[in-house]
Amino acid sequence: MSVTVVNGLPVHVLVVHFVIVLVPLSALAVVVGAIWPSAARRMGIALPLLALVTLASVPVATNAGEWLEGHVDSDALVRRHAELGDGLLPWAAGLFVLATAVWWTTRRSASVEAAPGERTRAGMPRSALVVRVAAVVLSVVVAAGAVVDVYRIGDSGAKAAWHDGFSKTADGGGHGDND
Repeated sequence: MSVTVVNGLPVHVLVVHFVIVLVPLSALAVVVGAIWPSAARRMGIALPLLALVTLASVPVATNAGEWLEGHVDSDALVRRHAELGDGLLPWAAGLFVLATAVWWTTRRSASVEAAPGERTRAGMPRSALVVRVAAVVLSVVVAAGAVVDVYRIGDSGAKAAWHDGFSKTADGGGHGDND
């Protein structure tokens, strides 16, 4: 066993599953927390910690992928997958920054009463409403971008790995067939 191979499998094919699960989970948590501050308060420190683990998993998967890229036949599909994979880190960083901001602001708003001034019908200061709407919009945009990017990377990786690795028709190779 080494850093690049576990039980005969390249680490990349194992680690990418963390990214595939954690990015959409972090994206969903950030959006839910931005839309519903009470949910962000319930998630507490788990919200930015989840996004931090997500952020840390991306370069691990990317580095393992770069090692694997050097150990497989290079073709256009592999190169495309590698190029797309290099673009995920900014999205993961955005999720972390937003998760931290949502956690911090909901934590502060729970302990500090709203400042007096012009308020909306819901009793929220107008400036707080503007900031909250901006946070929701930004969270939705970054979350959607991150999830779409993970999908595109995963799709390109699957195509690179499987484009000629199986038959589209069953060959009757005796795997449970009753002849």
